[in-house]
Amino acid sequence: MPPLVKRFLHHQQPPAAAYSLHFSTTTSLPPNHHPPPPNHHSPLITTVISLLTHHRSKSRWSHLRSLLTTSSSTPLTPDHFSQITLKLKSNPHLALSFFHFTLHNSSLCSHNLRSYATIIHILSRARLKAHAQEVIRAGLRSPVFFNNDEDAFAEKTGLGRVEQDCEGHSRPRYQLLKEVKFFEVLVRSYRECDSAPFVFDLLIKSCLELKKIDGSIEIVKMLGSKGISPSISTCNALISEVSRCKGSFVGYGVFKEVFGLESCEHGEKMRRGFRARPNVHSFNELMVGFYRNGEVEMVEEIWSEMDRFGCVANGFSYGVLMAVFCEVGRLSEAERLWEEMRVKGIMPDVVAYNTVIGGFCKAGDVEKAEGLYREMGLSGIESSCVTFEHLIEGYCRIGDVDSAILVYKDMHRRDFRLEAVTMELLIGGLCEQKRVFEALKIMRSAMRDVSFHPSGKSYELLINGLCEDGKIEEALKLQSEMVGKGYGPNSAIYDAFIEGHVKLGNEETAAMLRKEMSVAQKQKQED
Repeated sequence: MPPLVKRFLHHQQPPAAAYSLHFSTTTSLPPNHHPPPPNHHSPLITTVISLLTHHRSKSRWSHLRSLLTTSSSTPLTPDHFSQITLKLKSNPHLALSFFHFTLHNSSLCSHNLRSYATIIHILSRARLKAHAQEVIRAGLRSPVFFNNDEDAFAEKTGLGRVEQDCEGHSRPRYQLLKEVKFFEVLVRSYRECDSAPFVFDLLIKSCLELKKIDGSIEIVKMLGSKGISPSISTCNALISEVSRCKGSFVGYGVFKEVFGLESCEHGEKMRRGFRARPNVHSFNELMVGFYRNGEVEMVEEIWSEMDRFGCVANGFSYGVLMAVFCEVGRLSEAERLWEEMRVKGIMPDVVAYNTVIGGFCKAGDVEKAEGLYREMGLSGIESSCVTFEHLIEGYCRIGDVDSAILVYKDMHRRDFRLEAVTMELLIGGLCEQKRVFEALKIMRSAMRDVSFHPSGKSYELLINGLCEDGKIEEALKLQSEMVGKGYGPNSAIYDAFIEGHVKLGNEETAAMLRKEMSVAQKQKQED
């Protein structure tokens, strides 16, 4: 992963856009669908509703438990739960408490997707989004609500029986039906519960959180078939997750799908009925995805498409494109973008500054990087750990280790901590100048922070430096510590000790180490 990528992988999404929702009443019912229960209530339901609404909170649950455990009562069914909960929709917190009561007393009430959908709608209409998502996630995780008939699903869809998620784990394709079934039940119960349209955004986002990427895509397609778009922030979250898990080109395909594009080659016309249009954050997600995958040309293409859609690039957009240019050494173009930002009145943030500073440092132009660092301070923008790491790397690249140490000390005073890779560069620079003990002291200082773990390469550089100086005993102690950290001896470590012993005239020990190294390498090849 390029060093600049990590600063573009997590950023805030815009708030969800408001929209209205109208479902067709002619859509076919899913298999095993049960029509909503009639409006009249059984005596048991009437009694439960009365008990919940009229008893004090401290006594209602014990009374309810007593009522449902009497010999004359039967357990509440999912339809009973839905009817009771609908009567409590003006008091969503009480409805949620009742739901939790039924979960903690599972012998007194059973659930199915319909009953879960009812409480989800009640919570959504009350804008209790976090609670609604919690119930959605629990429902999606439940193996009880879904028919795990792998053969039937494969036959029905014509798809293979196995797919891989974004983490590389296999799962039966029939599990995709879980998300689709959940969506269909939410659609059927939507009007009855007088729900809120963002309930489907909550379902999609919950699927994304649970890495159910294909299910999320399928739900968006089904909404699109009704001429409905999820909120723009949900669309963007989907594009981001698909790009990360399945690749940037697949993410680009989803971008076209969710925004109803007929063809990116034919004028980017929007399909009728779609209300959401891509915004600058949508394009930023695509750019980050392609940048992550090293697709420089596609990042530039998405940048051009943004203009064709009438979207105005923001500071983040400029930051990604500048990062691409810096990564491939096109500094003059990065500088042009930097000036263009100024002309347009777009104030660069710390990420943009770090991007260009990193580009100059990588190219060896630390003087310009230092100039931008000073400009950051004058502009009132606080430098970050990444700012100092770039400067340290830049100075180490040009061999100015003393300046790198000054930056490191300034960084340390501000309570920033070096990444292991940057520490490796600093140690390497010091060891090249025969300042091994100074390098060792800096690493020891960093290790006081228990979260810092030096790399194996850092140990290797220090051991090599100590052996070159004839400090074999110190090198052996460090090598023992290295093994304790989980880094085994490699050929570079063996070579360092062999050369060290040769310099000291210990030919016999050197020969023994050569033999030991040969045996170790042979064993490694056999393994």
